[in-house]
Amino acid sequence: MVTILANALVPIFMGLLLGYVAGLRRIVDNGNVKSLITFVMSFALPCSLFVTIARTPHRLLWSQGNVAVAFAIIYFVVFGLTHLAAQHVGKNSAADSTVLALTLGFPNGAAVGLPLLLSAYGNDAVVSVAVSIAVGSITVSPITLAILEGSTEEGKALSPATRIRTSAWKAIKKPVVWAPVLGVFAVAIDFDMPTYVERSLTVLGSATAGAALFLTGLVVSAQRFKFTWSVGWSVFTKNLLQPALGLLIARSLSLPLEATRSVVLISAIPCGFFGIVFGKGFDATPEVASSSLIASYVIGIFTLAGWIIFLSHLT
Repeated sequence: MVTILANALVPIFMGLLLGYVAGLRRIVDNGNVKSLITFVMSFALPCSLFVTIARTPHRLLWSQGNVAVAFAIIYFVVFGLTHLAAQHVGKNSAADSTVLALTLGFPNGAAVGLPLLLSAYGNDAVVSVAVSIAVGSITVSPITLAILEGSTEEGKALSPATRIRTSAWKAIKKPVVWAPVLGVFAVAIDFDMPTYVERSLTVLGSATAGAALFLTGLVVSAQRFKFTWSVGWSVFTKNLLQPALGLLIARSLSLPLEATRSVVLISAIPCGFFGIVFGKGFDATPEVASSSLIASYVIGIFTLAGWIIFLSHLT
């Protein structure tokens, strides 16, 4: 078990640490990561998602329907409850609340999920990671953008339906959203991808895990950290309650054991950086979100190991 944990977790946190040190020591500018975000989210990750899904056997891919439903429920529940708590209990603005909600609700599947699930459960589990990223990209991400745009003077002049429609269209145009859909279509029509095309996309896609880990470390290094009770509750929700909710929903949907393990472990992945990145464009950078982002990775060293051990005994 020690070897399994080391193989699954050490490469991930090494990549995060390298990015963190590079940003902290200003070897790489951690205040200007837009180009690296664009590379990961618009090129490397979409290629990885498309190839992963396109070469998935029919039976395995169609079995992911309930997995997608499980992730949608998990994301909506955590996002919604966090947003309400932050706004009504924490007295945060709607914009700050939604940044925190997305930070906690949408795990960092791109950076941590792909290498973690591959190491822990093999190639088949990577399909679940692709599904989780796609679901988050078309559900809670557009809602976050709609709320953030609604906090601006221009956005206040638009109806809620218009804001949601505009944000949804922006999300759909992103390669990280339509690439997995295109992969599903390729499987549905039995598309025989030429070897040179598959290898070309694989070369780009193989850069996803390393670049995303390094990027996450850079983003974390630029954030301020201050421990408060709100941060403590946020990390408890992200690292412990969200995977527990994932287990409950997976059992309720009668998912197979392998799918249940994937859903729970993906839910246990620390905070994603989408919320922080989105918030910067709207001057919504709550300290509780940035502090929770940092704390979830530090504590995640232990909670991820604990969940992997727990899931190895799950029957």
